[in-house]
Amino acid sequence: MTLINIRNLGVTLGNPLFSKLNLVVNAGDRIGLVAANGRGKSTLLACITGALGPSEGEITKARGLTIGHVAQNVPPTFFDTPFYDAVLQALPTDQAESESWRVDVVLESLEVPEVMRGRPLKQLSGGWQRLAMLARTWVSEPDVLLLDEPTNHLDLEKIALLETWLNALPRDVPVILSSHDRAFLDATINRTLFLRPEQSPIFALPYTRARAALDEADASEARRYERDMKVAEQLRKQAAKLNNIGINSGSDLLVVKTKQLKQRAEKLEDAAKPAHLERSAGAIRLANRGTHAKVLVTLEDAAVTTPDGTLLFKTGRQFICLGDRIVLLGLNGAGKSRLVSMLKQAIERPETEQGAIKATPSLVLGYGDQALADLTDTDTPIGTIIRRFDVGDQRARALLAGAGMTFDMQAKPIGQLSGGQKARLGMLVLRLTEPNFYLLDEPTNHLDIEGQEALESELMAHEASCLLVSHDRSFVRAVGNRFWLIERKRLVEVESPEGFFASVGG
Repeated sequence: MTLINIRNLGVTLGNPLFSKLNLVVNAGDRIGLVAANGRGKSTLLACITGALGPSEGEITKARGLTIGHVAQNVPPTFFDTPFYDAVLQALPTDQAESESWRVDVVLESLEVPEVMRGRPLKQLSGGWQRLAMLARTWVSEPDVLLLDEPTNHLDLEKIALLETWLNALPRDVPVILSSHDRAFLDATINRTLFLRPEQSPIFALPYTRARAALDEADASEARRYERDMKVAEQLRKQAAKLNNIGINSGSDLLVVKTKQLKQRAEKLEDAAKPAHLERSAGAIRLANRGTHAKVLVTLEDAAVTTPDGTLLFKTGRQFICLGDRIVLLGLNGAGKSRLVSMLKQAIERPETEQGAIKATPSLVLGYGDQALADLTDTDTPIGTIIRRFDVGDQRARALLAGAGMTFDMQAKPIGQLSGGQKARLGMLVLRLTEPNFYLLDEPTNHLDIEGQEALESELMAHEASCLLVSHDRSFVRAVGNRFWLIERKRLVEVESPEGFFASVGG
């Protein structure tokens, strides 16, 4: 049954985000929207809700259709509202009085602990705030659910919970979601729409298989275009040769033939479409200074504790060696970020570590944290690069342009940049530091799929030594060659991350 019909839809905001978009949304569809940051995913969702009018085309909806939309950001008006009340207030007054049990049902389905339900949202993590907005949207049981980047700020346990929750929804409820989490897309969708300025291909496949089909279609288009342009060139050469013969011999027939060949070449050139070239949001490149040391960091049974001294786990005797790409796994609160900060301190200020963590003196650290705290919101991108690195104004501007920042953007306060733009600036800072060891805490948090794949390629191409924490399962699988797991207050090495992923999802 068709619930939403999108015909020839287009939105232009300076440049076309998408055009000639046709999409039929039926009962039971689980549609994933895929595009780089700022390329129209949120805009399309806003068009479907009616919050934004398209530049062209139309959207028709089934009579009486209700749409639930969970936006990327939690409105500040809810920060002082307790979790339970934020959900209850979404019901009409009469329903809220007589059917408040609906709130309990939704909160149970999302496994919200009792202790959390009375707390104001501002006291909760970003992940719980997102789930509060989801509960608020779902409590009124809309006919269609729209989710904009639903895994943002969610740790691995909550992502697994969300996957299970989505897959347990009534099968006839369509869900349209935008996400950069490839593993999440594969677990939750059955159709993939790739948003593009000209033609937006859709495949009745989950993300990974759809991406393979898209790459093949793009390659086929590229081959066809090349072939057509070669044929057109040959026709033009034949036309030029015949034209010379026709002029020299005075043959009208050859002049007509020449004209026909030129027309065929023009027709072919006009019809030939170049393959889609994704406009990059900005290059991500890393550097690797290199080191002769084989062992970079030694952990002598270091005790990882909370700020008040409570033991979280002990590391045992561990070594981080040249070429290791170690992924640190563990449940939320197990102490992953605490170990990362201890390693950072041991490398930057070795005199403070009392010998539990020893870093080789030649180590140059490249550090990136999930909050991008290394970047000052009041500073500008151009100011950041010029002050930190020995590059002139012109070189700094060229580097920033390569990272996807326009001239205007370079002089704006960093606090005004999007998460994706900040992440690319952070990666540029990392590269210019020229480290030989990377310490990365949730490095893909604000990166789109293009950025994630670029970071994966760079880490592999430079054979970078690194230790990283990430809830991005696709990234972990692509990059890691060693895996440390925190369990039962010990750090143990495991063969692969799959057992941990399965335990979290179970």
